[in-house]
Amino acid sequence: MSRREGGGVGLQVAAASQGHVSGAAASTQERTSMELKLWLVLVLVFGAAVIRAEDEDDLVEDEDDESPVESESEPSTPPPPKVTYKAPVPIGRAHFAESFDKGTLEGWVRSKAKKEDTDEDIAKYDGKWEVEEMKDTKLEGDKGLVLKTRAKHHAIASSLDHPFVFDDKPLFLQYEVNFQNGIECGGAYIKLLSKTKDMILEKFHDKTPYTIMFGPDKCGEDYKLHFIIRHKNPKTGEVEEKHAKRPDVDLKSYYTDKKTHLYTLVVNPDNSFQVLIDQTVVNSGNLLQDMTPAINPPKEIEDPDDQKPEDWDERSKISDPDAVKPDDWDEDAPGKIPDDGAVKPEGWLDDEPEYIADPAAEKPEDWDEEMDGEWEAPQVANSKCDSAPGCGAWKLPMIDNPDYKGKWKALMIDNPDYQGAWKPKKITNPNYFEDLHPFKMTTFSAVGLELWSMTSDIFFDNFIICSDKAVVDQWAYDSWGLKKSAEGSAESGVVGQLMSAAEERPWLWVVYILIIALPVFLVIVFCCTGKKDAAAEYKKTDAPQPDVKDEEGEEKEEQKEAEEKIEADDEKMTEEKQKSDTEEAPGNASQEEEEEEDDDDEEEEEEEEKKVTREKPSAEQTDEKVDSANLEPQND
Repeated sequence: MSRREGGGVGLQVAAASQGHVSGAAASTQERTSMELKLWLVLVLVFGAAVIRAEDEDDLVEDEDDESPVESESEPSTPPPPKVTYKAPVPIGRAHFAESFDKGTLEGWVRSKAKKEDTDEDIAKYDGKWEVEEMKDTKLEGDKGLVLKTRAKHHAIASSLDHPFVFDDKPLFLQYEVNFQNGIECGGAYIKLLSKTKDMILEKFHDKTPYTIMFGPDKCGEDYKLHFIIRHKNPKTGEVEEKHAKRPDVDLKSYYTDKKTHLYTLVVNPDNSFQVLIDQTVVNSGNLLQDMTPAINPPKEIEDPDDQKPEDWDERSKISDPDAVKPDDWDEDAPGKIPDDGAVKPEGWLDDEPEYIADPAAEKPEDWDEEMDGEWEAPQVANSKCDSAPGCGAWKLPMIDNPDYKGKWKALMIDNPDYQGAWKPKKITNPNYFEDLHPFKMTTFSAVGLELWSMTSDIFFDNFIICSDKAVVDQWAYDSWGLKKSAEGSAESGVVGQLMSAAEERPWLWVVYILIIALPVFLVIVFCCTGKKDAAAEYKKTDAPQPDVKDEEGEEKEEQKEAEEKIEADDEKMTEEKQKSDTEEAPGNASQEEEEEEDDDDEEEEEEEEKKVTREKPSAEQTDEKVDSANLEPQND
């Protein structure tokens, strides 16, 4: 067999080996593809199961045992489940509970007082109150107290079933508000009226003593959530308002989304407090540390009679007394001077005014020159100046004066007599006291709404005051929770329901992200990455290639040996071709050349056998290489 035929066999062996490698790589890629598809299907199934479970939970909460869900006849677009309203009832003792579901203002007293220090026209509390359903109610039969008029003073109050005494039990105050028309400027806060001997609810006004004021308020872009207590100085008997710090959250959405929101205040005997909206804490703190002004005054105060000495020097810097103005300093030099190098632009219209009388203007028919004076047409821009560089008398333009220095001032230096900012001395505060239990406030016996609003139809509902958290939570579940479920059931579209569910359960955002982002990531990984075909990286040669490469080092070593063998074969074939072209006859070669060629062939055979032994391929590859190696001597 000739060397060319041997090379052809080597190419066939290499091609077979490469095909085997390509098949293995393709099989690996198929397995990777199937794994990615399996993960994608599992994620989608998981996401669908979670959403379906959330929808089923909402339906279970919305359905009432006594009132089954109603459905319409259209099977293609089933209506949302209908939530039947049932008036809430406290499950325990409450100092005050009002749902307004009787449809009347029974137990409530409209104020007939007048607001002090106000114009007579607006001093009366003549704003209207009604008990009715919300304009866009989702719960038939759910009524509330509605502030009906705008730009009026409103006042209404009701007595508690039992006065609330601040002893060793917490205070829970909770109610609902819906700004049906939004809110421009006004409040929706409630006052807990202090118990006094002379309390008359018909005379309830802005100066009526209260213990706590709590609730939303807004004017302009200032959104507030008040929590104010009236604290009595145990030493002087004076009462002072103490304001809680502002919430850290943005309140705008609660006041503008036209939804019903639940406002809750919790004050504990240990002086801690919490403010919640929709059962989420938006503000918390302690009466001793987080009220302004502070509950307890400072031990020392600045002496009001102390005065700053006349020779007290508070100047940290003074003008250098030794500084002298330079002789060449010209304070009268102007800041701007004419540019003597300027040249009037070509085409400048000196004789044309910049503005002319409007030729299209006409004197009004009712113009009276005796009363209005001589009529003159209004001035308009001269159209001839539009195509010229300028009109009117040309003047040299002004430029900055290089010699201008301005008014001279001495440099400022440190004041050697500086004594610092003067402060009055501290003295012991004569009104100092220490109240470690500000929770023990004045007992209150009534609730009142005393409001001014530039927006009408503010809806109030489901007031409750008690000391038991379980009672308050169940009241909220039976009232606001039911209302929330009805509003959620009326949401149109799957996206709207998913967004509403995420607002109630923030952890759902993680599920949404996994459902959306993870499949996209898997698709990108599947389409844009993957294991490359290993056979494509090998150069097609006579040397056979291994089917599997367990380690990267072995792969590189085998590839290097194959390349060395290819180069040796190419050089050998080239030498033989040159010899065959130059030789005239087989007998012309000397005996020495034949012996050298035989020696070279034997050395090459031994070298190839050693290489095959070092590579240690698989059984199939070993057979292929042995066959390839045996072909070489036959050719010789």
